[in-house]
Amino acid sequence: MPVIEWSEALQLGDAASDANHVEFCALLNAVADAPNAEFISALDAFIDHTEHHFAEENGWMDAAAFPPRHCHRGEHDNVLALCREVRKRAAAGDMDLGRRLVAELPAWFAQHVDVMDRMMTTYLAQMGNAMRTMEHVG
Repeated sequence: MPVIEWSEALQLGDAASDANHVEFCALLNAVADAPNAEFISALDAFIDHTEHHFAEENGWMDAAAFPPRHCHRGEHDNVLALCREVRKRAAAGDMDLGRRLVAELPAWFAQHVDVMDRMMTTYLAQMGNAMRTMEHVG
């Protein structure tokens, strides 16, 4: 059973963000469904995607000089730090903590998308998405 389902509530109408978010949900569900023997590899795939997903958003925000980008980036940094720490502890045998992370992330993600990402995509749309065509270093 999925821990998070892609739904209209998560859809922002921004193709690049929505594609990242669909993949985020799919990979988080894969971690949730993974047996303990495959949990770390599934979590690694989720973390790898999330690093790239967040780096892409950070690049868009920097390029567009999105005013609250530091707060948004701070959320990204905190979640990635948490995921990396939990991964380390799960690899050392604390699977309960790993499973708890998977259970807690959907609520954070829904809030982050609805508030932070919605503000970002609205701002980028108002800027004409011009900044997204520029390459960024991530």
